[in-house]
Amino acid sequence: MDSIIFDLDGTLWDSRETIVTAWNDVLNQYQIDKEITKEDLKQVLGLPFDEVSKRLLPDVDKEVAEKVLNDSCEVENAYLIKQGGQLYDDVASVLKALSKRYKLYIVSNCQIGYIEAFYQYHDLGKYFCDYENPGRTGLSKGDNIKLIVERNQLKNPVYVGDTDGDQKSSEYAGIPFIYARYGFGEVNRYDYAIDKFKELLDVITYIKDK
Repeated sequence: MDSIIFDLDGTLWDSRETIVTAWNDVLNQYQIDKEITKEDLKQVLGLPFDEVSKRLLPDVDKEVAEKVLNDSCEVENAYLIKQGGQLYDDVASVLKALSKRYKLYIVSNCQIGYIEAFYQYHDLGKYFCDYENPGRTGLSKGDNIKLIVERNQLKNPVYVGDTDGDQKSSEYAGIPFIYARYGFGEVNRYDYAIDKFKELLDVITYIKDK
């Protein structure tokens, strides 16, 4: 094993507190009588963009919902750069340790600027070699994982994520999947699992020594 590719939401951080504020500010601007909650976001984080607007704003005109989504993404980025999100326990120290032995990457279903905000606020970009998202490529998560693998000539990567979509994307890309059970989703099929982020150190050592 030479590399680890990470999902972001529900795997490295929980940014819902900041995102809820951003979404609700935009909804107020559009005078839409709806309030998004953290639980609402838990159901959609990691989904493709079009699916997010469908689930969060099912009763809003499609064209308006798309505008709200686009504006919310811009406001999210601005808020996250200033406020950040909630890192899961030990994320910074574990990433530092892992980066000394493996190449680290992020592939997330997010807009342009979202991963960059994560890097900037929490000063974690120094541990990652590359990243990708559909905001830049227009590709699915599975294809973005493949893109990272090909672009960086990775030989034996693993993917760490927390949702069924992450598992399917990992399987599509043909790489092992490590399920972050503490995250947002429920996953039935996985190669390995962790209940705390720091457990990743032991799992990676086990995989490496197999």
